[in-house]
Amino acid sequence: MVQAPNVHDAEPIPEAARAEIDRLLQSGDLFRYTAPENAPVSLLEAEFAEMMGVKYALAVSSCSAALFLSLKALGLPRDSKVLIPAFTFAAVPSAVVHAECRPVLCEVGDNYRIDMSDFAAKLDDVQAVIISHMRGHTSDMDAIMALCNARSIPVIEDAAHSLGTTWNGQKIGTLGKIGCFSFQSYKMINAGEGGIMITNDAELVASAIIMSGAYEHNWNKHSVLKDVFPAIQNTLPLYNLRMSNLSAAVIRPQLGHLDRRVNDGRANHDHVAARLNTSPWMQVPDCLKPEDRAPDSIQFNLDGMDEDERRAFADAAAAMGVKVQIFGLSADNARAFWNWKFIPDLPADLPSTRAMLMRACDVRLPARLTRAECDFVADALITAADQVMGARRAYGT
Repeated sequence: MVQAPNVHDAEPIPEAARAEIDRLLQSGDLFRYTAPENAPVSLLEAEFAEMMGVKYALAVSSCSAALFLSLKALGLPRDSKVLIPAFTFAAVPSAVVHAECRPVLCEVGDNYRIDMSDFAAKLDDVQAVIISHMRGHTSDMDAIMALCNARSIPVIEDAAHSLGTTWNGQKIGTLGKIGCFSFQSYKMINAGEGGIMITNDAELVASAIIMSGAYEHNWNKHSVLKDVFPAIQNTLPLYNLRMSNLSAAVIRPQLGHLDRRVNDGRANHDHVAARLNTSPWMQVPDCLKPEDRAPDSIQFNLDGMDEDERRAFADAAAAMGVKVQIFGLSADNARAFWNWKFIPDLPADLPSTRAMLMRACDVRLPARLTRAECDFVADALITAADQVMGARRAYGT
């Protein structure tokens, strides 16, 4: 009999990482700038840039750090307005605040993607845009890039959940000026913590390298742009957001597993989505036509339930071993915009986004799950909805 799957653990770290980890532990050589060349972090940057088809990559301590450095490297004046979707993780508006800019929130629809009419209406008043592909859901990047390019507004892609996703065949993270990715434990590639930013802009990445913590002449240990650094040495602040060699050693052997994980994650998601869509109480939004997603979780909307019934549904699923997060009903949820009280001029309300968050559910669905485990998850969710709504209908008669 299939037991409730453990959806929290990631895949084991590949065996190929162990020898390098042991070497680093024996040497104590964990700082990226100790070695004169070919440190694990430097090798990761070169390999990741090649994998993504871009010129430059900078590995840092987190995706949040990558977003922050991206904004600083753009040279935005203090209090510049940065347009972000109202459905994202609190780290995104936090990065904007850290960069001494002001977040502007735009509405998100029932399909978890940016409301393009609200986006367009707010665009003329901003100096930069961060597009969060939240939970791997890609907004209309053709329309977004056309609108932003027409106004010369730089676009940063928060692709923390989207490594392996493509849009019209192009890799997410390469459509905007900068792409930022996460290596946190719940992402496709797991180092516990860590992030990386990619770009084709030489001046931008040079500034980010200095600010990430390439003090004195440590920029010499980067294999790129050595003719650019002398002019900006000591002109930029240091934020010390470097990645350690140990994290890079954990990440590098996983790059070769990415395609398999993407394919397995997509198959798992699509199987469970098809089953959930047979229920009258649940609806998984369709992806946009140009998008090929790389999901490691599933999101769906609850239909025909009031708030008490939604809470009862989550409780019933949990009793069967499947944890459901309803974004708007989870106390202090970091993805609910009304909890971002650190934002200056936090909007009184964003009704479309709020309505979506109050019925949007989130369930972990790692790529490593078997088909039987996926069916367990789907069975539990469908049964929980039927229990709650069946009891209501019986009581109503």
